[in-house]
Amino acid sequence: MTTVSIPAGWPATEEEARAVQDELRERVLLGEAGPPPGAGHVTGVDVAYDDERDVVAAAAVVLDAGTLEVVEEATAVGRISFPYVPGLLAFREIPTVLAALGALTCPPGLVVCDGYGLAHPRRFGLASHLGVLTDLPTIGVAKNPFTFAHDEPGAARGSVSPLLAGTEEVGRALRTRDAVKPVFVSVGHRAGLDNACAHTLALTPAYRLPETTRRADALCRRALQEATIRH
Repeated sequence: MTTVSIPAGWPATEEEARAVQDELRERVLLGEAGPPPGAGHVTGVDVAYDDERDVVAAAAVVLDAGTLEVVEEATAVGRISFPYVPGLLAFREIPTVLAALGALTCPPGLVVCDGYGLAHPRRFGLASHLGVLTDLPTIGVAKNPFTFAHDEPGAARGSVSPLLAGTEEVGRALRTRDAVKPVFVSVGHRAGLDNACAHTLALTPAYRLPETTRRADALCRRALQEATIRH
């Protein structure tokens, strides 16, 4: 487990954080399709918090994209680096997530975030932020649609409907299990939306949420529990 300090010069106010988003958003690459589903590695990242103890734990879990077997995993623990502000959650998570990714010894391939990329009020959610900083292909697979409108997709697995900001498609509602609530997929960096949905379906053979998210969620929760016991 890696221990993380809050980086020097990390934004401390909402205004500073939004200025960073504005600067980094210009570096998002949306023209690439991304790696093909089922080949190479795919990595899930997730975080867990204990606000009372000021502790955040991040996990990165690398899966073989073909078999969904775990190839490698890493965790990092640090102080919470930003207050809770909707739309700025990445600033609470990025330092520890970067440390967890940095502790991996194998290439992560596509990185799947439990959250948003382009489907974000400022078009720069965690998946986009992380992608720009690492230059890795990233996508976001979220549990809810945030502030965006969508029609209910068909009941069958694989059905989709656009996630809309006005007339702009910022992501898709994707049904990963027959007649089960959809997930909400958006691109982060160096990946296309069709490809992001295909990856999400490949990662959900048995459950609503991707195996990447399920594994990373369990691991970061364990890491947080261990860290708070020591704390």
